[in-house]
Amino acid sequence: MGKYQDDVKQLLEFVGGKENISGVSHCATRMRFVLNDPKKANEKAIEKIPSVKGMFTNAGQFQVIIGNDVSTFYNEFSAYSGVEGVSKEQGKSLAKQNLNPLQRAISVLAEIFTPIIPAIIVGGLILGFRNVLEGIQFAGLGGQTIVEVSQFWSGVNAFLWLPGEAIFHFLPVGITWSIAKKMGTTQILGIILGITLVSPQLLNAYGVGSTAAADIPVWDFGFAQIQMIGYQAQVIPAMLAGFLLAYLEIFWRKKIPEAISMIFVPFLSLLPAILAAHVILGPIGWKIGTAISAVVNAGLTSSLNWLFAGVFGALYSPLVITGLHHMSNAIDTQLVADFGTTNLWPMIALSNIAQGSAVLAIIFLHRGNKEEEQVSVPSMISAYLGVTEPAMFGINLKYVYPFVAAMIGSGFAAMFSTIMGVRANSIGVGGLPGILAINSTIGGGWFAFLIAMLIAVVVPFILTVFFARRGIFNKVEQVMEAEAVVEAMAESATTVTTNEVLIKEENFYAPADGEVVAIDQVADPVFGTKMMGEGYAVKPTSHDVYAPVKGKITNIFETKHAIGFLTESGLEVLLHMGLDTVELKGAPFSVLVNVGDTVDENTKVATMDLERVKNSGKETDVVVVVTNSDVLTDFSLDIEQTSKAKEKIGVATRN
Repeated sequence: MGKYQDDVKQLLEFVGGKENISGVSHCATRMRFVLNDPKKANEKAIEKIPSVKGMFTNAGQFQVIIGNDVSTFYNEFSAYSGVEGVSKEQGKSLAKQNLNPLQRAISVLAEIFTPIIPAIIVGGLILGFRNVLEGIQFAGLGGQTIVEVSQFWSGVNAFLWLPGEAIFHFLPVGITWSIAKKMGTTQILGIILGITLVSPQLLNAYGVGSTAAADIPVWDFGFAQIQMIGYQAQVIPAMLAGFLLAYLEIFWRKKIPEAISMIFVPFLSLLPAILAAHVILGPIGWKIGTAISAVVNAGLTSSLNWLFAGVFGALYSPLVITGLHHMSNAIDTQLVADFGTTNLWPMIALSNIAQGSAVLAIIFLHRGNKEEEQVSVPSMISAYLGVTEPAMFGINLKYVYPFVAAMIGSGFAAMFSTIMGVRANSIGVGGLPGILAINSTIGGGWFAFLIAMLIAVVVPFILTVFFARRGIFNKVEQVMEAEAVVEAMAESATTVTTNEVLIKEENFYAPADGEVVAIDQVADPVFGTKMMGEGYAVKPTSHDVYAPVKGKITNIFETKHAIGFLTESGLEVLLHMGLDTVELKGAPFSVLVNVGDTVDENTKVATMDLERVKNSGKETDVVVVVTNSDVLTDFSLDIEQTSKAKEKIGVATRN
């Protein structure tokens, strides 16, 4: 009889039975199921199974958290169910069937945009700087822009068009190239396809919305006409055309003999892709854009424009992803012509600010992550200056939850702006400088827009931090971090077999002065659910941290926030200083021991700057966890009183 026999039977039943399992694998703490019908999984029943510590769905896989003994559980599950395991890569491949369209879109966007993010960041910063030079009318300059009063800066502004505006104008070239690279097809064909979407012969995408239908140039074939429209900065048409080209090339490679493939494969792939882009894919995109424009215009001029503003403010960022936001220029122009001002542009500026504020929250949460800051800091600056593509593609869509937070914050800010009657004199600079385009005499004027800007800064920031702290939209990140810790502990610990173990009991000590709490009282979704194992925590009142057990140091984490121990009885013990403090990159910690050192309860292993941890918005709990708790038969803890460092507070018994 297996250790988890009853739990295994229940889990098989509650995931929908053997026939509902397409594939199953496991990692350090989780069972990873690919279910034919995810809706058949009874989550309420599964969470009541004693061995289950949580569950979530990620990348199309239904993942059940078991903990460190998952390998034993997995073996018993496979033996009972008769379902053979698959590799992680096979599981990921099978799981794609369970991704919804939005998840697929985000995944594809991440894969495509990763190689071109550096260019987008450079372009965003340059465009933001050009916005300041040519878009802001300074009172100190007599109401003129910098380029109007300085020939030097006028020349600089004109020159910067090359690397700035060109990056976004020719974005489809980067997209089609990246798709070809990702799909393993001919990259030069992807580049050529992209160029045909932004050729100077075509009507620039930025001007389509303000051009009468009769004035749009066409290719006239006698029996049919095709509009000569460019797709500058357009994402969706470029992606659709790029994937069509890649799949055509893959198809023809299989069909055409190798001797003549150099001639016919490129021809039969590239030409149809170009034709489809201009005849089918592109026009569909513009039809959608035109429809959105009509809806937006109607909503903004209706009696319920305040409610529509909230919806538009939240959804504007997704429009930027598709490139359909360019149609808003035509609406703004029409509103200015009809009413003398526009209430649309203020909402766009607020959306820019919200995206930048979400990135600011990520910088705060991940401060010290120098590699990420190379992307996040310039992306935030770019967004605050009115160009959000670097922020969205480089950071917010990568994590998802900051993007959602920015959408919500933007919606509230837009609603407030519209309720207060804020209007702009014309299309101006986005982001924070957008206030300079606001009409100061209509509605709430500058003061109301300042409050709306504050909403666009504060709400996304707070929501991003809240989502991160509570594991909303990002539980996967916390589980992944926990698994990394477990794997690091297992790799660094010396293997001790049951036959070698002479000591069956292990004493545990308070690692610091303070209140002792059970592990399930720790305000962390990973530690608190015992996903990493049995243990306890101390809420410290002093900076000094001592070894919680007798043994050897096996692991000192690079970020200094955690230390691994191996006891004589073979227990792998993790000392974790603070909650979420991996993000602090070692700043508040000083480690006083080295790997290989023998320690006991009297050994001071580290110091922790409690004030610095608190000022960073983190909890200071010193957590002690037995990461191989599967070998334990009992773990008793005395939490009746506040303890002093080095005092015995618990006993673990192993099998």
